[in-house]
Amino acid sequence: MALVLALYLAGISFGSDDGFSPLVDGWLGLLSVWVPVFVGGLALYRARFRQLELVLASVAMASFAAGDTYYVLASAGGVTLPYPSLADIGYLGFYPLMLAALAVLVGRNARKMAWPVVLDGALGCLTAAAVLAVLLDPILGSAVEGPASLATVVAVAYPLFDLLLVAAFVGIGASQGRSVGSRWILLVLGLMIFAAADVGYALLELTGLYVLGTPLDMGWATGLALIAWWIAGSARGGSTRAVSARSIPAQTVPVLATVSALTVLILASELDVPPLAVALASLALVLAAAPLVFRQRIRLADMHRQAMTDELTGLPNRRALYTEVPPRLAADQRRRSALLLLDLDKFKEVNDSLGHDVGDRLLEQVAARLLGQLRAADLLARLGGDEFAIHLDGCDIGQAETVALKLRAALAEPFTLAGITLQASASIGIAMYPEQGEDLTVLLRKADMAMYKAKSTRSGHHVYLDDDDDSHGGERLRTLDELRRALLDDQLVLHYQPKVDLSTGAVRGVEALVRWEHPGRGLLYPDAFLVLVEEAGLMPAMTQIVFEKALDQAATWQAQGRALSVAVNLSASSLVDADLPDRIGAMVAERGLAPSVLVLEITEDFLMADRDRAHAILTRLRAIGVRIAVDDFGTGYSSLAYLRELPIDELKLDKSFVMPMADNPRATALVASTIALAHSLGLRMVAEGVEDSVAYADLAGYGCDVAQGFYMSRPIPAAELDAWLASRDPAGVRPEPAAYS
Repeated sequence: MALVLALYLAGISFGSDDGFSPLVDGWLGLLSVWVPVFVGGLALYRARFRQLELVLASVAMASFAAGDTYYVLASAGGVTLPYPSLADIGYLGFYPLMLAALAVLVGRNARKMAWPVVLDGALGCLTAAAVLAVLLDPILGSAVEGPASLATVVAVAYPLFDLLLVAAFVGIGASQGRSVGSRWILLVLGLMIFAAADVGYALLELTGLYVLGTPLDMGWATGLALIAWWIAGSARGGSTRAVSARSIPAQTVPVLATVSALTVLILASELDVPPLAVALASLALVLAAAPLVFRQRIRLADMHRQAMTDELTGLPNRRALYTEVPPRLAADQRRRSALLLLDLDKFKEVNDSLGHDVGDRLLEQVAARLLGQLRAADLLARLGGDEFAIHLDGCDIGQAETVALKLRAALAEPFTLAGITLQASASIGIAMYPEQGEDLTVLLRKADMAMYKAKSTRSGHHVYLDDDDDSHGGERLRTLDELRRALLDDQLVLHYQPKVDLSTGAVRGVEALVRWEHPGRGLLYPDAFLVLVEEAGLMPAMTQIVFEKALDQAATWQAQGRALSVAVNLSASSLVDADLPDRIGAMVAERGLAPSVLVLEITEDFLMADRDRAHAILTRLRAIGVRIAVDDFGTGYSSLAYLRELPIDELKLDKSFVMPMADNPRATALVASTIALAHSLGLRMVAEGVEDSVAYADLAGYGCDVAQGFYMSRPIPAAELDAWLASRDPAGVRPEPAAYS
């Protein structure tokens, strides 16, 4: 980009003045506006287009470049364009898109701004607009002369957009005060040069002095290059180091703004100054005086806000939680609410391996995602480190669990930090008011205990009711009663996720996943009830039901001429049952199925916790012909010796290995080597979490045997799966999304 700008400058400086030059004004001129577009787009692509303000800025640059291309090509052909023309659409498109990008940028940082900072930003914005209104007065006056027309509207739009743009970036720069980061400087400088080129062009055109191929033409290209530089730095999470506080005194913006506004008003008393400039300058002086009049009140309010706000995320802090929640609880002691404590899993590893600056940016993005899942009435606070508290007003235990699932799902989406894609997960503890405590201290203690129990059980979230886990608590008894009724009333249903043979595209099997069709709360996923099932000793009964339903469905498919294997997850508590192999063999035989139609998925934790018991149980299961798969392979801290010693048929590679492959060569190498390891031991390899065509194709290329994931199909009921299977063509190509989503 710098090379193109240098060549363009050299061409303009040393070229001839014989009108349009195809090389300089044509090729180099177009390259100078399109290369920044390419640089910004490439940076966004690498960052997965996650920051809206950067996307808007890139589209703005592309719009300007498109308009310039049309103008240059017409000029090269000797065509005199009408005014306005299609080129003006592209040129004008830059301004609203860039203003939208600035609005998103300001909105994202608004929570962190103190009142004096906001006043400085508004003051700088108004003063810049007043000064520019004076400078643009000849242009605006000339544009509005004559009858109203589309040409008049377009002519007025350019200086007005420039006025808005200058006011916006000056306001942003002023609001940054004494902590102007290097990336902010690039953006502000780029927009300033761009707007200056606009104003210079308009003034020269007004007097008939503008000539194509002068250094003025470099202004737009230079401005775009600086904006692209800002996009690239922001997208990859570059340096955010601020300029030293001593270099920008606190009163700089108010003093400069006041002097500028007074200058405009003095000029108005002697010269013909536009009324708009006078109004803007007057309003700026009012704002400049506001801190003097209300300084003490603003200072106290700002000190209070800072005392109640977490500096990093802009969220309420622990002090704010203790200030705001007790009045909420006391307002209506019969109104139920929930307190959630959320702690990121393995956050210390991020800090230790990638540095505290990356950890801080992760916390900022986590806070933003959590806020996006909550209602306006809910309170989200950062207590410190990677711990957050959420108070949900007016909700029962079911709603609290639903929110916990939503929060975990939001955090499960990958984060991109410093060019690295990270996966995050959280443990959540839930305490209910007033059942579990009538004051915040008790609720926090119980939610904290619940959260650490969630970490120890790896359940993701856990509802804690009292110090003994409240086996006799009302909510727990009610939920347990509902679970027992669910087992008796056939409320459990199975959804099936197809497993696709990567060599042929054919579906050879499915995984059966249990759901609870709750009569009041709708369809519940395992995270909402499996922990309670396990703790209440209901897992054997649930496992029996799941086996019967899965094998019944396999028999139905066999009768229809579909030979599909069915994989069922088996918990560690079920494997303790010595009669399990005999019961499974009897269930398979009763339905006239081959035992190999059933695949039992077992986690590494069970295999490593008691290897002798695992060997005995798995050997008996294999003896009757059932196949064994190791689920979530690679996520446990274990020796690989069990692959040699235990009777295992296939490995299921966890999605945490599959999802990063697109951006992480080491993850790709690990997946490829794991597939080779499985094949060298005579095991089939199944990849979970395949969510796009790139991962699908890569896994097929590495020789992976089977894949499952949202790219092919979500887990769906058997009837929908039948329709999905029928819609596939013989080559195994995916159907349209409507057929499986």
